[in-house]
Amino acid sequence: MTTYPTQPHTEILELDGVELAIERSGPQGLPALLLIAGGAQSMDWWTPDFCARLGAGEFQVIRYDHRDTGRSSSSEPGRPGYTGEDLATDPLRILDALGIEQAHLIGMSMGGGIAQHLAVRAPERVRTLTLIESSPAGGDPGPLPPPAPQVAATWEQPEPDIDWSDLAAVIDYRVEVERPYAGPLGLDEERVRALATLEVTRTRNMASSMANHFHAASGPAVDPAEIRVPTLVLHSADDPMFPLPHGAALARMIPGAHLVRLAGLGHEIPPPAVWDTVIPALHRHLRHS
Repeated sequence: MTTYPTQPHTEILELDGVELAIERSGPQGLPALLLIAGGAQSMDWWTPDFCARLGAGEFQVIRYDHRDTGRSSSSEPGRPGYTGEDLATDPLRILDALGIEQAHLIGMSMGGGIAQHLAVRAPERVRTLTLIESSPAGGDPGPLPPPAPQVAATWEQPEPDIDWSDLAAVIDYRVEVERPYAGPLGLDEERVRALATLEVTRTRNMASSMANHFHAASGPAVDPAEIRVPTLVLHSADDPMFPLPHGAALARMIPGAHLVRLAGLGHEIPPPAVWDTVIPALHRHLRHS
């Protein structure tokens, strides 16, 4: 009988001229969960502890580095060699390479937009959908509130004047990027610094990682109202990037979607402080869909 390692190990997949780094945990014969991070985020923000609790011996959990993050292919800063459409279809490339016909998709922020894209454009590949701190990727959601002032202010700031070869300075900068997005629970300095350090040391070019997703040409919009796969929406009442009405709009637009309101966290992949709420909600959704 063939056995498989249960600890994650990095694989580099060469797909259509692009290298995408992935890690898998859990037996590969189990139903697959594909975790899709937000803009300018590597897979590191989906921590191994979170993946282990999520997999729970019932699922294989797959996380990956978007282009220009972690160990995946990198472009020149400010000149991404890809489009938003490419980012949105990378999960299909990964599933094809791994021989997985269908997966549960869990996406945060931009990753939620990617997951919506796939649920509309390739519904046969999507077993369930979970959208975390995301917003409608098209359609007519009606008026939605803008980001909080501390988030909007970051868009008016000049490009950072840092030495990208100075490891300590880049880690400091990566931590500070997260600060405006924190919720009432606050920024867990020790945890965020540890994750930032891991990400910075793994990433081929941090200048590209921090900028290029936002320079890439947008992919086509999709209407969440066309989604027909079981959908869970996890959204914080305190998200400063996409306030709660964004998540409520998704739950309203997607037929049969279920909204779980969270409290305390900001615009972030759920931290340990809310795992006792988030992981049981995910397991109920995944096991009964």
